[in-house]
Amino acid sequence: MRIIKFLLIKEFKQIFRNRAILAVIMVMPVIQLIILPLAANYEIKNINLAVVDNDRSDYSRDLINQVVASGYFKLRTYNDSYKQAFTQLEEDNADLILEIPRGFEQDLIKENKQQLFIGVNAINGTKAGLGAGYINDIIREYNNGLRKKMNVSTSFNAIPVIEITSSNWYNPHLNYRLYMVPGILAILVTLVGGFLSALNIVKEKEAGTIEQINVSPVKKYHFILGKLIPFWILGNVVFTLGLLVGWIFYGIIPLGNILVLYAFIAVYLLAILGFGLLVSTICDTQQQAMLIMFFFVMIFVLMGGLFTPIDSMPDWAKTVSKFNPITYFIDVMRMVVIKGSGFKDVQKHILIIVGFAIVLNIAAVLNYRKTS
Repeated sequence: MRIIKFLLIKEFKQIFRNRAILAVIMVMPVIQLIILPLAANYEIKNINLAVVDNDRSDYSRDLINQVVASGYFKLRTYNDSYKQAFTQLEEDNADLILEIPRGFEQDLIKENKQQLFIGVNAINGTKAGLGAGYINDIIREYNNGLRKKMNVSTSFNAIPVIEITSSNWYNPHLNYRLYMVPGILAILVTLVGGFLSALNIVKEKEAGTIEQINVSPVKKYHFILGKLIPFWILGNVVFTLGLLVGWIFYGIIPLGNILVLYAFIAVYLLAILGFGLLVSTICDTQQQAMLIMFFFVMIFVLMGGLFTPIDSMPDWAKTVSKFNPITYFIDVMRMVVIKGSGFKDVQKHILIIVGFAIVLNIAAVLNYRKTS
């Protein structure tokens, strides 16, 4: 225990001497957690719309007004022909074309039917799909309004109406920040813990101090514990700062027991720090450690379920995500913060992360080569 105590004192002195590391640990995650949820928005707005109104009737103008008034579309151009509108699409000045045919109002009144043409710039698949979905919903609502207006309902011939009552559970106002902030915090804690631990042992190698440690009576597991515990403590500090930022700036208060979050983060940090230390024992330079960690962190982040739901991934990606620790962290954060889940609900996730922590830290100890 005395050896571990001296190693911890040494590590904390090195950390607090380096102001750059302190900035990385304390300041950068806070700034990122404030800015990123403001930019990471699943809602698509300001879709540029090019309109070709060949009818120029009251009905066509009413339809255009409803589309623009929805708040999702921005009327970019009002064209006389489809060719002009398509030119706007080619020049990326428009994302979507709505063409209203000649005789739109007349055919609706006489024939009770009419067709509209929608052309979508599908380079950005997400924006194209959502934009087309938005305008289709608006046209459907407009159509329902016309049907009610054109059909005179009586007690003998009433228009059948289905009334839908919906209830949004856990996130009643569909606030995307309530969904994004816990996931972003999980990624930031992973980045801080993973990168700093990966660079730690390599820094000793480059400075030459690793040779002094190798000839000392410090055992391998003493050395790994001395490297792991300081960043485990700092990881908890970063996590606490993240929770405070979520509360102060976004008003997010965990519905579940906050102790469940700290129980999970305690185990999770052991796993991610163990992975970083394993990478550090393999590499000889900080550049190598950075590149290897960057490779794995990119996979962890993109396949962790923050931006793309795991259920929407192909089967092989779902299998890979089971070996991704961030997947479980993001899941637990959302379960406890948004859903109010308790320890019983997340115990499976904790047991899986315990397995990660045991395997990765044992691998780091075994892979650390001590010459004496």
